[in-house]
Amino acid sequence: MPFEKETPDSLDYFFFDCPTKALKFKVRAPSDAHLAVSGQQMQTNPMFEVFVGGWKNSKVAFRKNREKPELCELELPGVLSADEYREFWLTYYHQTLAFGAGDNPTPMLVYTDPVLDTLPFVGIRTSWGASGSWHVDNNWPGWKVAESQPVGWVPPPADAPPATPGGVPVWKPCSGGTLFPDAVEGGFDNEKTYVGRALHNGATIPGKVLPSHGVCYVAWGGEEHGKTEYEVLTGCCPNWVPATGDQIPMNALQGGVSETGEPLFVGRAQHLDTLTVGKVQPSHKVCYISYGGEEIAKDTFEVLVL
Repeated sequence: MPFEKETPDSLDYFFFDCPTKALKFKVRAPSDAHLAVSGQQMQTNPMFEVFVGGWKNSKVAFRKNREKPELCELELPGVLSADEYREFWLTYYHQTLAFGAGDNPTPMLVYTDPVLDTLPFVGIRTSWGASGSWHVDNNWPGWKVAESQPVGWVPPPADAPPATPGGVPVWKPCSGGTLFPDAVEGGFDNEKTYVGRALHNGATIPGKVLPSHGVCYVAWGGEEHGKTEYEVLTGCCPNWVPATGDQIPMNALQGGVSETGEPLFVGRAQHLDTLTVGKVQPSHKVCYISYGGEEIAKDTFEVLVL
């Protein structure tokens, strides 16, 4: 449950249980607000640390097992304040450590490690001359698709106008996580994902663009493939229609073609806490999505229609 905590200038962490593997927090400190993700309520390996406002309040960084160099870091001068609370979030479900700010679901830093699934505790501290005040919600669900919602549900932006079917679909070339303002949202995987497609092994394959990863993920040959060069769907406000097997709805958008010349349609399916865009291959009677390095076949899915 949410709690408040004053942390002194100390190298010791205050540990607590984090059942959702996600927390939102507000902290007021001049610098060096640190978090630790650990398997025990103590500093013990394996352990991941998140340094917010380290290096004289100039950056955010991840570290594993108290060893240098840092796993990843981001220059962010003035990220903390001694005069006001700043809000951030941390998630570490699905083997992925992600850190971001406020209500923006796109993370600033991301790092993947399978051991994260085994670590139930989080610690907080302020150090290196700093003390701080914290407001922590350790039951926050994170950026997950709610299990009680149907497969077609995607968390909408608070200020988003109602979508109206129509428009002209246009595939525009992109790379490295870039998008266009009218890119079509397709699902959710710790952050918003978008409808994309990419070339792989002679096929043009619909998939999911994950901006923080800088790639479009496509499924092929039993594996997940991250493509830095891809196209993103723009210019339209489509609907998603439930489908099964080889029954493709009218006005379904063909998003690609297999290496043998079979049309591939844009589909999506729920997997764990994600809603993932993939390819519907009628002859196989499934929607193939990519997740965790694998190609996964889903026999219950939705198809994008115009």
